[in-house]
Amino acid sequence: MSGARDREIEDFLGSAGWPGADRRPLAQDASFRRYDRIALNGRAAVLMDAPPDKEDVVPFVRIAEALVGLGLSAPRIIARDVAAGFLLLEDLGDATFTRLLARGEEEAPLYDLAVDVLVDLHSRPASETVPPGTPVYDDALFLQEALLFPDWYLKAHVGDAAAAGRAAYEAIWSDLLPLARGVPETLVLRDFHVDNLMRVEGRNGVAACGLLDFQDAVRGPVTYDFVSLVEDARRDVAPETAVRARGRYLAAFSAVDAAAFDLSCAILGAQRHCKVLGIFTRLRDRDGKSDYMVHMPRLWRLLDRAASHPVLAPLKSWLDENVPPDARTPPPPREVG
Repeated sequence: MSGARDREIEDFLGSAGWPGADRRPLAQDASFRRYDRIALNGRAAVLMDAPPDKEDVVPFVRIAEALVGLGLSAPRIIARDVAAGFLLLEDLGDATFTRLLARGEEEAPLYDLAVDVLVDLHSRPASETVPPGTPVYDDALFLQEALLFPDWYLKAHVGDAAAAGRAAYEAIWSDLLPLARGVPETLVLRDFHVDNLMRVEGRNGVAACGLLDFQDAVRGPVTYDFVSLVEDARRDVAPETAVRARGRYLAAFSAVDAAAFDLSCAILGAQRHCKVLGIFTRLRDRDGKSDYMVHMPRLWRLLDRAASHPVLAPLKSWLDENVPPDARTPPPPREVG
């Protein structure tokens, strides 16, 4: 961090009533945001530092306030300087589901709680849950994301030859994506998985589940966040846990057609896995963040499973032709101009 940015942070904390607070690095994600834990006189908070030339905190503020208004546990905003890219947030603790699972806690109760949050959110009309200004997860955006696969992952494997199959890949997705919309729409948090879920001490029911990393939220199919949870790019979810989650969710919505739900999950799961394969390659080749390569075998397993749905046969054929099973490895690094 530059000295100038550090001084800006100190000025912001002073104006917010936290002058001279102790500040320790907390986390940095795949974006340009970084987080510090702030402590002063027995109080704790979290500083989000989002450089305004690279990030916009307005979407985070919009969604955080909406979620809190619904009784869900997003961090409350203590202070803000939107123009400078600073937010001072409620500290929800350290008990992410990822850490709890690593300490040996049972998977099923945590996933039950996560599903209950989705049920609570999705049981309300989208008109109540989606704040004004929230983008729509339309087919154009889904397609733009899916194209990260040929444009980054495949291109890193085979170079410019990837362009030959890109048009066919795009046509396949243009046919598939409308079929994913046989389910209701809701507020889609987009990165709803155990890294971004917390257990908040002293809260009960769905409020016991803290929510993080939702600034990219959109209005879209209810299935997207469910797939994000049970088909996690970063960890293996036990098959029985995924089955249990599906049953728990569908039991709450008798009007949702199970076949339409499963088809939507397959299409959006495949879209997400293609997108993430492209994103992880981009993070390595453009941003120098290679740690994500370790997750690629899991992503391919998940993509294979999703593409096994009969309706996704054209995508499976394209993948088999353009990336044969023995080539489904992290692509070699490439120069990015």
